[in-house]
Amino acid sequence: MDVLGRVGRINVQGEEQQKLDVLANETIKAAAAHTGRLCVMASEEDEHPIPTPPQYHAGKYVLIYDPVDGSSNIDVNVSIGTIFSIHKRRTLSGPGGLADLVQPGRDQVAAGYVIYGSSTVMVYTSGHGVHGFTLDPSIGEFLLWSADIRTPESGKYYSVNESNFPRWSAGYKKAVSALKGADGKGPAKNARYIGSLVADFHRNLIAGGVFLYPGDAKAPQGKLRLLYEAAPLAFVAEQAGGAATNGVGRILDIEPTELHQRTPLVIGSREDVAFVGRTLCEVDGVGRD
Repeated sequence: MDVLGRVGRINVQGEEQQKLDVLANETIKAAAAHTGRLCVMASEEDEHPIPTPPQYHAGKYVLIYDPVDGSSNIDVNVSIGTIFSIHKRRTLSGPGGLADLVQPGRDQVAAGYVIYGSSTVMVYTSGHGVHGFTLDPSIGEFLLWSADIRTPESGKYYSVNESNFPRWSAGYKKAVSALKGADGKGPAKNARYIGSLVADFHRNLIAGGVFLYPGDAKAPQGKLRLLYEAAPLAFVAEQAGGAATNGVGRILDIEPTELHQRTPLVIGSREDVAFVGRTLCEVDGVGRD
């Protein structure tokens, strides 16, 4: 009860905080800070690193998370989720800091998400395949429903906010037009866009497809956060046989320089991501397959 609506504050991302953003953020902090496994955390909702309270042991891992992905959908009861990324610390001891958090995605030891939809589902990888669990509320446990999720090589969906079409580069315009079959060269994919990254990603992971959030004339670096959204989902995608790029190179190879760094994102079925990359290379003269 009383989790809908806004709190009247703007977070570090320049977005108005929802009540559930704040509740979820504080809940995760409270659940993880005392475990002795973490030395520092970072949340999309907080400007600075979140140190482990001094009364608790500082562990060897760091946790980076987006407490509620898809906040704009909370009040209309559309699927939202939580995204998380785990790294080993780089510093040797004591409280963790920024150097422990700002690491490339290829160094993640685990990543995944929880999606709150018709069922509560958790999907994660620790670098040995992708595993899916569903919450059984009658016993309060997550039950395994897939020990090795594999995404199709090519899918039937494309997911993109087409209201931004006028601001895209010529390459992105051509790629999306081709995905919808406007070039007449292949079967059209079905458009599906929820506006919750985790929900769009989960659908495409299971059914196959590609999600795009390009940079554009208004926001050249795109909207999505590298550490909180793009890198953890890229780790999951690759472990499931898919791919993830920023239109130029592999997401997991980006060397971050800022805690809240943003990036364009093309993620999903391997052949579909490669097609977008080839189109950007041919039309815009940048990127690679």
